[in-house]
Amino acid sequence: MKTGASLILMAVLLAVSEAAASNINPLVAPTAPWASHLREMDEALAQRNVEAAEGAWHDAYTAALASRLWQGMVEVGDASLRIGAVRGFRKASEATARQSYLAALSRARLLGSLEGVLRTAQALAALRDRDVVEQCLRIAEHLAREMRTAQAKNRVRALKAQFAAMKWEGR
Repeated sequence: MKTGASLILMAVLLAVSEAAASNINPLVAPTAPWASHLREMDEALAQRNVEAAEGAWHDAYTAALASRLWQGMVEVGDASLRIGAVRGFRKASEATARQSYLAALSRARLLGSLEGVLRTAQALAALRDRDVVEQCLRIAEHLAREMRTAQAKNRVRALKAQFAAMKWEGR
């Protein structure tokens, strides 16, 4: 029995590590509480119904906020940018996205999620928020040291090199 439980635990850990390597969180996925609202938002955007899209986004934001997971806050931040692109209010949507990304960073840090911190850093880099990206990298380095794996340290190092090569002025 002890061996059976060990095998099940190993299988779960393997599935989680494979999902993490492919940037899929097996605990979140398409069944996340905010996912259906974001699909509804994207459908409304495809029909150019910005009002319905904003309503669905708000529902997604509320669900992501209630979940206490970093993934939802990143996804609603990304969704805010999609609305802004259609609506023509890029600066306003970037400000909203930034707030969501900062919430994601805070959650990822509290959860000790290197993946969350790195994903948030990428989102903030797209907004050219160099100061917060540097903060993300400091947090990521700390988490990678705590994890004590070469893979974690290498991921941080690679992202750091990518950001060092970026041109940070304007969009």
